[in-house]
Amino acid sequence: MKKLIVLLILAVGAYFAATWYLHWEVSGEVDKIVTMVSPYAEVEYSGIRSTIGGELTVEDVTIRMNGFRDPIVIDRIGIDAGDFLKLLDMNTIYEQSRPIDYLGFIVENLRVSTNADYFRVLYALGEEELGREPPDDPAKTCAGQYGLSPALLTDLGYTDQVYSMRFGVHRQDGGSRVTIEMETEDMWEAKLDFQIDGDLPTRGSNVYRARMKTMRIEYTDRSLNERVQKNCARRGLTEEQILEAQIDALKRYGMESGIEFDEYVIDPYIEFLNGKSTIVFTAAPNEPIAFSQIDLYKPSDVPALLKLEAKAL
Repeated sequence: MKKLIVLLILAVGAYFAATWYLHWEVSGEVDKIVTMVSPYAEVEYSGIRSTIGGELTVEDVTIRMNGFRDPIVIDRIGIDAGDFLKLLDMNTIYEQSRPIDYLGFIVENLRVSTNADYFRVLYALGEEELGREPPDDPAKTCAGQYGLSPALLTDLGYTDQVYSMRFGVHRQDGGSRVTIEMETEDMWEAKLDFQIDGDLPTRGSNVYRARMKTMRIEYTDRSLNERVQKNCARRGLTEEQILEAQIDALKRYGMESGIEFDEYVIDPYIEFLNGKSTIVFTAAPNEPIAFSQIDLYKPSDVPALLKLEAKAL
C-alpha cells in the first residue's frame, strides 16, 4: 500500500511539473506572438490552460485592433492534441515521418458586438470582394439574401454574436476525417463531417489535393428562421413572399458556391423553413472527387455529381 501511495504521489508530482513546464514554454511563445502583432493590435490574455485530455488553450483573450474602438473577446482559443503526453512535445503532433493521427482546434465564445466598428468594415470589404451590391428589394434584404449585415442583425434583435468552433482532423485507415462543430449562441449550430480519401499531408509536403468521399452537414436553427420571418412580416411581406425570399437566399448561396440546388434539396429545405428545426445535407459521390474538380462542372450538374440530398428533421 505504501509503495502505491508513493507511486501516486510521484505521478501527481510529475504531472504538475510537466504542466508547469508546458505552460511556461507556451506562455513564452504566445508572448512572442503578442509582441510581433503589437504594431497592429494590442492583445491581452489571462493565462494558459491545459487538460489531461490534451487541450491547450489561451484564456480570456482580448484583441484591440489599431484604428478600431471595439475589442474582440475570446474565452478560449487553442488546440486539442488528443492526449496530454502529446502536448509535452509539440513537434510530435505534426512529424515529417508520418501523418498526424489527430489534431483539433478550439475557439470558444468569440464575442462580436453587432454594432462593432470592425465588423461593419469587414462586412463591407467582404461584399466588395464578392461583387455584391446592396439589395433594393425588401424581400431580399429581410431574408438575408446578401448575407447577414450588421444592420440586418440589429433588425433581427441580435445585439451580440457569441461564436464557438471545434475543428478536428482524424487519421483513418486509407483516409482521413474532418469534423467541424460550429455554433452562434441563440442563433444556429452546425456539425460538418467530411470523409477524405488518402492521408492528410505531412510536414514538408509540396502537393496535396483533398478528395471527398462523403459529406454530412447537420444544421439546426435556434432562432434565426423565426426572427427572419417576423422581420419580413414587419416589412409587409406575405407568408408566401417570405418563403420565396428565403428559398431565393439559399439558391443564391448555392450559386456563389457553384451549385444549383435541385428538388432533392429545395423540398426538404421548405419543410425546414415551415417548422422543422434541423436539416441534414449529405453527399456521397460514386468515386472520391477533388474539390477543385467540382468547379469544372455546370452548377446544375453538381448535385447529381455529388449525389447531394437533404432531409428535414
